[in-house]
Formats: sequence, structure tokens, C-alpha cells
Amino acid sequence: MTKKILMAATNFGVWAEELQAPWDVCVKAGFDVTLATPQGKKPLPLKISVDPDFIDPMLAAIPGANPKVNPKFVCDRTKELVMSDAWAHPIKLSDAKMSDYDAIVGTGGLGAMMDLAPNKYFKRLIMEAYKTNKLIATLCYATAALIWTRNPQDAYNSIIKGKKVACHPRAWDFEDDVTLELWGATEDNKGTDAVYAGFLYPLEDIARDAVGPGGLCIGDPDATRDNPRVMFDWPFITGNSVESSIAFGEKIVEVLNKI
Repeated sequence: MTKKILMAATNFGVWAEELQAPWDVCVKAGFDVTLATPQGKKPLPLKISVDPDFIDPMLAAIPGANPKVNPKFVCDRTKELVMSDAWAHPIKLSDAKMSDYDAIVGTGGLGAMMDLAPNKYFKRLIMEAYKTNKLIATLCYATAALIWTRNPQDAYNSIIKGKKVACHPRAWDFEDDVTLELWGATEDNKGTDAVYAGFLYPLEDIARDAVGPGGLCIGDPDATRDNPRVMFDWPFITGNSVESSIAFGEKIVEVLNKI
């Protein structure tokens, strides 16, 4: 039986590779991947995430780190996907039924902090997947959705209480104003004019609180493409940030192929 994945993405700005890589890896594996967004509109990449010359200011301040985070092949491939029909017809998260899928995947990007992670329909789907013992995978800022998904049968603690997770490192949170300009924006798909005053919330800090003393949260500032950081603690797969996007997709394939 072909595995079916519900892959969720923000309408306020994905980080290109954090959607492109897991999408391409899972499609190449032969999985049936359905894309879903809060608005049911095509997910578009942040302009800075499809600029191969973009210098990440936080990584630039870390000795030995590579501040150029957008390989040209990723930028070109993402633009190809945006211009094709591949991502053109996502369903609305509010219309999705977890019973139709074997796994749910949340992809990252700055916009994910605003319209995906706190989205009540996304959290409802995650909780249904959790209760029915299905795979739940989140990358970078989408992992906030796991923090906000609370279990009423466990005093409303997070569903990742006691689990081992990876998330966007505190050291990589932007400190200056960040705009969410989209590449490929149209009149009816503009994203948002919001400006972050640095980061919206400190993901690593709140994730550490969510997993509690019996769990483990790793925001690894030393992670690289050659040394990605992905954690698997059933039913959760979590990925650090953009450098771990390919490894994140590969872990989803590995786990689903064993089920």
C-alpha cells in the first residue's frame, strides 16, 4: 500500500528548503503527498530563502559557521516547484481528515510561527494522529505546534512531554527586524506585511519547558548539512532547521517504510 502523507505549510512564508526537501524526498520515495495550508493557497517561499547570496546574520557571528544557507540548486528547485502545478492546489487544513493519511508533516519557515504552529485545525490533526498512533513530523519552527498541542488526559501538558526533540537553536534566532516578503507573490496571495522584531518566540526555550525534566530538547547550533540534527522518538520526528531538511525527509521515508 502506498503511504499517504499530509504535508502542512504556512501561507506567510516557508523557508524554501524546509518545504522543498521533504516534499521532493517523500515524492521520490513514491509516497502520496497531499499539501495543506491554512488558507488553501499555494505556499510561497520567503524571498531571503531563495537568494543564494543571502548571508544569515546570526550564523555570520558564529566562528566557523557557514552563513550562506541557501545552495543555488535549492533556490532553483524551489522556484521550479512554485512556478509549476506541484504546489498550486493545496487543500485547506480545515478540510483535511487525519483518517485519510498515515502521517502528518509540518514544514518550517518564519511564517510557520504565525499561521501554522498555532492553527487550531493543524493542532487538531496532530492530536488525532497522536491518539491513533500515526507518525507526526515537524521541522524547525513548525515544532511549536507540538508544544501548543496539549493533552487533556495529561493535565494539558504538551504531547511532547518526556520526549526527545530537535528544534531551531536559540543561537540562530534573528535579533534584528525581519520582513516576510514572499517570492512569487500575487495579488490574491501576498502573505503578510508583518515585521518581526527579531524572533516571534524563543522556540528552544519553550520546547525545553514542554518536554519537561523527563525529556530532552536539542537546539544544535553546530548542526550542518554534513552533520544534520534530526531526532526520532515515536511518534515524533523533529528536525533542527534548514540544514537538516534533507535528513528530516529521509527519516520520514525510513520510518514510514518500516510501518
